[in-house]
Amino acid sequence: MEARAELKHIRISPRKVGIVLDLIRNKNVELARATLKHTHKSASEPLLKLLNSAVANAANNHDMDVTRLYVSSAYVGAGVTLKRIRPKDHGRAHRILKRTSNVVLILKEAE
Repeated sequence: MEARAELKHIRISPRKVGIVLDLIRNKNVELARATLKHTHKSASEPLLKLLNSAVANAANNHDMDVTRLYVSSAYVGAGVTLKRIRPKDHGRAHRILKRTSNVVLILKEAE
């Protein structure tokens, strides 16, 4: 049995989100919460909300024991890319890519 939560179109690049996800993968839920609270990265706050959502899904939808949950899988993929233009010299334009991420967090119960 597993509980799942998804976060789509978060306005942080997938590379930056992946760094924070590496810190909490295969960890107990309480340890993952503490890690996210004390990590000074921009992705920590939305990932903490996602983790809390996954725990709530596990408790309410799947009747899982919250004290035995751990992060079994956490991965990030590229979302849509917002394309913007930056004016440059002599009338030229350079493209700026504002990347977004789609994050999936899966919790399982430890045996």
